[in-house]
Amino acid sequence: AAAGILCYVGAYVFITYDDYDHFFEDVYTLIPAVIIIAVGTLLFIIGLIGCCATIRESRCGLATFVIILLLVFVTEVVVVVLGYIYRAKVEDEVDHSIRKVYNGYNGTNPDAASRAIDYVQRQLRCCGIHNYSDWENTVWFKQTKNNSVPLSCCKAALSNCTGSLTRPMDLYSEGCEALVVKKLQEIMMYVIWAALAFAAIQLLGMLCACIVLCRRSRDPAYELLITGGTYA
Repeated sequence: AAAGILCYVGAYVFITYDDYDHFFEDVYTLIPAVIIIAVGTLLFIIGLIGCCATIRESRCGLATFVIILLLVFVTEVVVVVLGYIYRAKVEDEVDHSIRKVYNGYNGTNPDAASRAIDYVQRQLRCCGIHNYSDWENTVWFKQTKNNSVPLSCCKAALSNCTGSLTRPMDLYSEGCEALVVKKLQEIMMYVIWAALAFAAIQLLGMLCACIVLCRRSRDPAYELLITGGTYA
């Protein structure tokens, strides 16, 4: 179950990142998500090893289980550290690339950057970089010469909105940059919290396995019973 949840969190980060990848050029930000998917896959195998070792009460199997869990625990700590590092870099990355993305807007559906901007403006209910007036500085706005912003800036509740700047009350007033940064930081926090939660589970697993190992090594009656001997 833990392995499945970890893989789900990693996949969610990949899918969500794909919607915002034009605003964030640093692909290394996906490293924590890659690691957490790998850990989730490994955790499933580790869980099987732990179950078999516990059922058979194998000291070697339990010792191997503890060592592997320790390695996974260290990996999850690395994920948390990387998550915090890249979370801090999000704002700089978005600020560096968002103007280029908006300047590349051409309003056509086949264009990936244009689709990304329209998607973000509709999903996050925003318009422009800091507000709708930012569109006046774009190449698309100057070429169209109709004093309008894209329809994706129109408030969802309005059906007759044309994007005209003469009716600013029809447009979203908040800029997209701050909301994109917030969204990407939230995504990274999912990875951090998932890694922290399952690191705690790893500690519990190691503790339980160590208790079983200690019982085996300190209880002679228990040893003789397992080996088929007698205790007098």
